[in-house]
Amino acid sequence: MAEFILNDIAIKGITCAVPENKVVTRDFSDKFGSDYVESFIETTGVETSYRTPEEQTASDLCFVAAEKLINEKQIDRESIGALVFISQTPDYRLPATACVLHKRLGLGKGCIAFDVNLGCSAFVYGLNIVGSMMNSMNIDRALLLNGDTCTKTNSPEDKSEYMLFGDAGTATLLEKSQGSVIKGELMTDGEGFKAIIMPSGGYRNRNGSHERTMWGDGNIRSDYDGYINGADVFVFSISQVPKLIKKFVADNNIEEYDGLFLHQANRMMFKQIAKKTKIPIEKIPVTIDRFGNTSGASIPLTLCDVYGDSDDSGNGDKVADENTNVKALMCGFGIGLSWGVVYAEIAKEDIYPIIYTNDYYSDGGVSHD
Repeated sequence: MAEFILNDIAIKGITCAVPENKVVTRDFSDKFGSDYVESFIETTGVETSYRTPEEQTASDLCFVAAEKLINEKQIDRESIGALVFISQTPDYRLPATACVLHKRLGLGKGCIAFDVNLGCSAFVYGLNIVGSMMNSMNIDRALLLNGDTCTKTNSPEDKSEYMLFGDAGTATLLEKSQGSVIKGELMTDGEGFKAIIMPSGGYRNRNGSHERTMWGDGNIRSDYDGYINGADVFVFSISQVPKLIKKFVADNNIEEYDGLFLHQANRMMFKQIAKKTKIPIEKIPVTIDRFGNTSGASIPLTLCDVYGDSDDSGNGDKVADENTNVKALMCGFGIGLSWGVVYAEIAKEDIYPIIYTNDYYSDGGVSHD
């Protein structure tokens, strides 16, 4: 088992940015039929989501989130020793988007910057990646940036996915802090790599078809659009995820936590996970209803929604209490297939409101002259 303990490492800040464009799921009734849309909402829970304009990318949202964090915390940019950008929708095939963000944020040359390709489990994996580097190097402060614009990856004719996703970017600050502890456990089952996939667009199936046709599941998409085997992902999520959560809680004697912050994949999954773990459904905050499935950004987004006094929050006091720190049990799961769980305490004052922005970087091209 890939268990880990990050001693003397703490989460010292979380911010989130989403686009300004709010999409109402029921507005797709004319396109997909009102009966199907109502059934979709009942199953997934997605009533609204936020979608980026054409020019805006995941890194733009992460940049806004990171700038907010740096400015609010009054951080010396030269003190940031690592920047890790985790996304499945980077700016380019090459170079690493982390290098673009390094430039835009004005970080020092002694700062490590690189990308990781992960989605649903990105936040819990990312905490381990960044924290482990800090434990083994002379890095006292680092940024973990999680973001995706999954709405750009789906066919507009795919009724199973087009209404499911939302776009978001987040920034998490980690610092060395005497006595702090972050614990976690991570898992992978590569046998399920085809369960969530974009068949073309990389370097394996370079001659995939751009033409959108009817697939066997009755949805219209091309080889360059995202595909999810919903049945396989659902079975995986309600079987493997609860098993890991129960094991982790028992192994680490975790008796108190303010909430189980799940990757916001599907509302029906939450009910099954709550039932199998015997965790009260009231302790599982929901944001998929208002923001959609935001991939690897969904856990930090949910923390910001609950504790950041966001104007769009629908459950701001659901898991809140009078304590200064949030005792957060966090679990990400999905593409890969990969999943993991992390426990950490986070000061409420270090969790900021959700930002709404359509800002984008206008200098990302190369002159042909």
